Amino acid sequence: MAKHNAIQKTNAMRMLDKARTAYEAREYPHKPGEPVDGETVAALLGQDPARVFKTLVTQGAGGGYFVFVVPVAATLDLKKAARAVGEKSVAMIPVARIEPVTGYVRGGCSPVGMKKAFPTVLDATAADGDTIMVSGGRIGLQIQLAPADLLAACGGKLADLCAE
Repeated sequence: MAKHNAIQKTNAMRMLDKARTAYEAREYPHKPGEPVDGETVAALLGQDPARVFKTLVTQGAGGGYFVFVVPVAATLDLKKAARAVGEKSVAMIPVARIEPVTGYVRGGCSPVGMKKAFPTVLDATAADGDTIMVSGGRIGLQIQLAPADLLAACGGKLADLCAE
């Protein structure tokens, strides 16, 4: 996949460039201040929603933060998520905490290039195809790359995370 040089680089893109990871950056139209949902993003980019993933940030019972990456149409099963990271429980962090914790805004949170490296788990379905899409680090930007490359970039692992 070729890199998109005309797009303004985000921290996620800089991290992937530094690691020499192949990716394609793709922009989609959005109006500032309007909410964006993943299924709409998938449609705007002509992608199967099962191959477009959202990044969710949680806090464990022990106080640590954990990142989970699941298909946009799926729901994170918090019990499965907790088991995947060895916690008693995890809970979604409040929207107001997303930017201070990750450095990214809601709707533009990428699993790559957060302020700190948090334990990251991708839903096992990520490995079902050649590529997946995740946020590129801002609303209006997605990054398409191989699941193995994303796992390497964020030090992640695969697990069954979605509610049935």
